[in-house]
Amino acid sequence: MRHILIIFSLFLFSFIIFSCSEKEESSTTPTTSSPLFVSVGNSGTILTSSDGTTWTSKTSGTNEHLYGVTYANSTFVVVGDNDTGTGTGTILTSPDGTTWTSRTSGTSNELYKVFYANSTFVIVGGSGTILTSPDGITWTSRTSGTSNALYGVTYGNSIFVADGVNGTILTSSDGTTWTSRTSGTSKTFVRVTYGNSIFVMVGQSGTIMTSSDGTSWDNRTSGTSNGLYGVTYGNSTFVAVGHYETILTSSDGTTWTSRTSGRTNSSGLSYKNSSGWTYTDYLEGITYGNSIFVTVGRGEDGSGTIMTSSDGINWTSRTSGTTNNLWFVTHKE
Repeated sequence: MRHILIIFSLFLFSFIIFSCSEKEESSTTPTTSSPLFVSVGNSGTILTSSDGTTWTSKTSGTNEHLYGVTYANSTFVVVGDNDTGTGTGTILTSPDGTTWTSRTSGTSNELYKVFYANSTFVIVGGSGTILTSPDGITWTSRTSGTSNALYGVTYGNSIFVADGVNGTILTSSDGTTWTSRTSGTSKTFVRVTYGNSIFVMVGQSGTIMTSSDGTSWDNRTSGTSNGLYGVTYGNSTFVAVGHYETILTSSDGTTWTSRTSGRTNSSGLSYKNSSGWTYTDYLEGITYGNSIFVTVGRGEDGSGTIMTSSDGINWTSRTSGTTNNLWFVTHKE
């Protein structure tokens, strides 16, 4: 409950709920016995799929909300909340997406995103938390230099880039030492990805910024005031997703085109469940793999949303089989 209140206080005026959305790096080739896609969500939800179409629920062993997942070094790593009284940010690992083991994070802060590159897992989270690990099991806290929540992290052009609240941008060559960069905005950034030799960062009120080096950033026109919560690159296309099932595509990260999700309930209307919570539909995470885009989120009824597309333009709704919000999805290459 504490975590939900924090989210709504941060994004009251733009209906932003942060997410956990780009294509994850991986180091092995998938086999037919291993899932290609893993999605995570509220109340310990973990779903797996070999094709992005048919999904199976797995037992995570936790009731914590799970916000981020990546695959690398023969290991899935999931990160999440600390709301159920454990007192520490959640980290789970799995060799196959089916059997999960809890790991010690060493922090009491929520953990929002995990990425792997340069032989290092990097996690970002609340109050400027940054953790690193060579194996996903043993974690070391790093000094970020900020107390702002960090929601996204990626790697490209030989540097890590992390983003977060109040226009926060940090860069690092090794994941250990971090430098603050000037974004020129106080808007909250939610996700960042790298593709086609540029970084693309998305966030509050339709904010999109790009950079070739992670240091100097340019504001781009998204054409929407809806919050953008996820972004990825694949099939020579950037795809950003967000509130009210907003979907934008771009070939270069600069010029963006609005797309239609094709779902009849992406109307921007609210839905109040039996507990009194008011929901709107949104897309939170997105990845590309196996020649398809997969995006996940929440429907107007509060249930988990999954949609797929081969081109980022035409989308098909899939059955998630869960009533829980889905925050992120990754692809095992």
